[in-house]
Amino acid sequence: MILAPGATIGILGSGQLGRMLAMAALKLGLRCHIYAPESDAPAYDAASERTVAGFDDEAALARFAEAVDVVTYEFENVPIGCVEFLESRKPVRPGARALAVTQDRFAEKTFLSGLGLATAPFRAVPDAAALAPALAEIGRPAVLKTLRLGYDGKGQAMIREGSDLPALHRSLGGGPMILEGFVAFDCEASVVVARSLEGAMVAYDLCENEHDRHILARTHVPARVAPGVEAAAKALAAKAVEALDYVGVLAVELFVARDATGGARLLVNELAPRVHNSGHWTIEGAQTSQFEQHIRAIAGWPLGSPARRGRIEMSNLIGDEADEWRDILAQPDVSLHLYGKLETRPGRKMGHVTRVFAEPPHGG
Repeated sequence: MILAPGATIGILGSGQLGRMLAMAALKLGLRCHIYAPESDAPAYDAASERTVAGFDDEAALARFAEAVDVVTYEFENVPIGCVEFLESRKPVRPGARALAVTQDRFAEKTFLSGLGLATAPFRAVPDAAALAPALAEIGRPAVLKTLRLGYDGKGQAMIREGSDLPALHRSLGGGPMILEGFVAFDCEASVVVARSLEGAMVAYDLCENEHDRHILARTHVPARVAPGVEAAAKALAAKAVEALDYVGVLAVELFVARDATGGARLLVNELAPRVHNSGHWTIEGAQTSQFEQHIRAIAGWPLGSPARRGRIEMSNLIGDEADEWRDILAQPDVSLHLYGKLETRPGRKMGHVTRVFAEPPHGG
């Protein structure tokens, strides 16, 4: 199905990414209907319709499906059953398979390894008794992670010499987990790629990301990496979206490390089946933003140009940092976006500041 202007896109989730998707859709002449359990959230301000109901409410989901032409999601923790229910009624882009792979860390690492893409070494830890044998194979230091729902450093713990393994396992809630080898990386990076309904692909320039307490703090584009690294990153991202038969925008989070000869080596950390915080700079710094690109893809429209307008420096703002908006706006050549309330921290705000600098001519 290819959408015509005036059609309605259903978005599962009501956070800041949903808000920005709805704003991009409106510019293209498309309407958005937000479905989420929250009664007060950022995305509602930019949407024409809302349904406030649980993701397991099949009666509400059926009414939602009748009211929209295509469905997408703004975060990867939507229950699979919800997406499968909607898929039986309306196109869901990207589909349930992409969600199933990326929701489970072990399934994701297995998928990536099956494509021949490098990752940190990993082992399944089905229960507490399996942790010591897995650690004997992986070695220390290592990172123990929950299979689901971890983000911004949550749901994981570092294992070093002398670590109390049973206590660490209990601290993460018990149950099945994944153990990953620690990667000594030079930098963290990400590539945002889009794939259309017809299989066309475009990728934005590689982002170099700096984190503060496991939360993205700054993004630099172009990434300050060795020649050839960006092309390799875009190639592996294309391989992943093709294998998933993916429609929409996906981000591939990467470690840039060293190989045995001292050259650059890329390892995939994880996939994000959605628009990504490291791609927010594209609103100001690219010909087509990642949000418009996602809307174009799921609507069945041609993809836009990902061409960059200059050198980019983007800073994320969370909480008190976002309260400095007046001082930020007073600075020259700065673009500021504020997203509204954070669902997990009521009353707090977040946003990003992007600076686009003219690039020197070649050889400059």
